[in-house]
Amino acid sequence: MSSTSDLDLLVGSWLTVPDVAEMLGIDAGRVRRLLQERRLVAVRRGSPPVLSVPADCLVPGHLSNPAAPDAPSAERPWAVLAALQGTLTVLGDDGFSDEETIEWLFTPEETLGVAPIVALRAGRKTEVRRVAQALL
Repeated sequence: MSSTSDLDLLVGSWLTVPDVAEMLGIDAGRVRRLLQERRLVAVRRGSPPVLSVPADCLVPGHLSNPAAPDAPSAERPWAVLAALQGTLTVLGDDGFSDEETIEWLFTPEETLGVAPIVALRAGRKTEVRRVAQALL
């Protein structure tokens, strides 16, 4: 398992639960529900430890599904990356902890040519999930 500092090097930019809530226009309780539903992933980091979500898990609202982008909308400036939920489910079923999940998502994967999070943000969820399922 990676240390928090190793994850910081991989992830780069983090958002706290209140930050995510503000960006999505929802309350912090709803963000916690998104975490429980495995639509988002977070780890405790910093001192004192604060629950933090990798910033790349959020995308401009019109790009929540990068395979079928919408027109930009002021009502939905940010959204959770839609392809993330299924990938988090596959990794969870493989027994990955939240730390291990984030490490895998942000580490360049040879078969994808990029980190899985980059591939997901580019609309390549099927490829990413195929690689994740092969981890069993």
